[in-house]
Amino acid sequence: MAVQNPQEVHLQSARDSLAQTLGNYCQCMDAAAKRPGGETLRALLEKELDQLATTLEKIDQQIVRIAVFGLVSRGKSAVLNAIVGENRAATGPLNGVTRQVNVLKWSPTDAADMTAIAVELMDTPGLDEVEGEARAVMAADVATQCDLILFVVAGEITRVEYEALCELRVAQKPLILVFNKVDLYPNQSRAQVYQDLLELSSQSMRDSQLQQLLSEDEVALVAADPKPEQVRVERADGEVEYLWEKPPVQIAALQQRLLKLLKQEGRSLLALNALTQSRRAEKVMAEAIIASRAVEAEALIWRFTRYKAITVGLNPFGFLDFVGGAIADLTLIRELSKLYGLPMTRYEAGNLLKTILISSGVLLGSELFGLVLGVGKGFSALVDGGNLAVFTGVGLVQAGAAGYGAYSVGRAAQVYLEQGCSWGEKGANTVIQEILGQIDEEGVMYRIKEELL
Repeated sequence: MAVQNPQEVHLQSARDSLAQTLGNYCQCMDAAAKRPGGETLRALLEKELDQLATTLEKIDQQIVRIAVFGLVSRGKSAVLNAIVGENRAATGPLNGVTRQVNVLKWSPTDAADMTAIAVELMDTPGLDEVEGEARAVMAADVATQCDLILFVVAGEITRVEYEALCELRVAQKPLILVFNKVDLYPNQSRAQVYQDLLELSSQSMRDSQLQQLLSEDEVALVAADPKPEQVRVERADGEVEYLWEKPPVQIAALQQRLLKLLKQEGRSLLALNALTQSRRAEKVMAEAIIASRAVEAEALIWRFTRYKAITVGLNPFGFLDFVGGAIADLTLIRELSKLYGLPMTRYEAGNLLKTILISSGVLLGSELFGLVLGVGKGFSALVDGGNLAVFTGVGLVQAGAAGYGAYSVGRAAQVYLEQGCSWGEKGANTVIQEILGQIDEEGVMYRIKEELL
């Protein structure tokens, strides 16, 4: 039996996860349309679901997007032209030639085992252009959509460039630092470029851990558009002529680095990016749904709080207190998920309750304290025909603990839902952890492992 390629497994897992998320929240959107004032919520859900559908289509077509960022006059467009081997992106001597995002398709002819992957190179405006606030928003959107970032510098790395690199970390994407115009800096080396970056990192109060995102292996030296050089030509008759010749483009090292990366990690990168987009979209949608049901949810939580407090307070048997209280908590979680329109099975509700209790020592303590009180309460009801004063006092204290527990479980479940947590083994967070648990420590994805987790 043939062993399936791990990258194919990652891609299929991401596809299944996105399909599940789309299905779950389509139900929420339909439910929102039936409620008074649900038009605004439906519009927001529809927007996020459209983006998820586009991401799913990108997975199906196996399109890996590589975005190029940098300051003006660093030769970003020239680097892309050199990679594809054609002058497709606009270039010129003036700052800010690129006014919008340009997409170039790259079909490398010598890319073995990459026949199923389509590569799109995205050229972006300079990050420091005048009146560039709108372009900065566009650049952030591109960084979210892409799977890999190329950051182009030329000459000594400036603090502005370092700050831009730090900002791009928010996108949680692998990054390759491209040192362009190396023909003007013949003594430059990858080690020196990386060392300069580390020195800037050590001086910065903002983010001193950029080296975790980059290593010397993620530095590439290129000359995408070398400056013409004057050469001396001596003719057969002894006459000397001086001509201007353009040196050959130096781009092969970057091309080979990209091809190797795409072959070894391309589909996994695509899967991780789709899952992080799904996680973000799910968080936005969950927050909107919960905000729209705030009043109803508060009433529901208080109803279960009163119910659990009264039931536990009056019941004379400690064991039944604990069992009944757990059933009430599980029911509350499921009723909240039903109110929000978010699917949850009894098994998943049980796992959530277990997580809530274990993660909150105070809450778990209150539940255990309630069990101890329940034993004492039951004992007081049986000894000497029952001691009403003791039974009542213990019951009141236990009712308070039970009510606190129910209210805390409800609030914790709300937070869990609001953070966009996805359910079941196909959830985005679960699949992300599975993929990151299998990646090679030498790969670029390992650089972003902690941030993604």
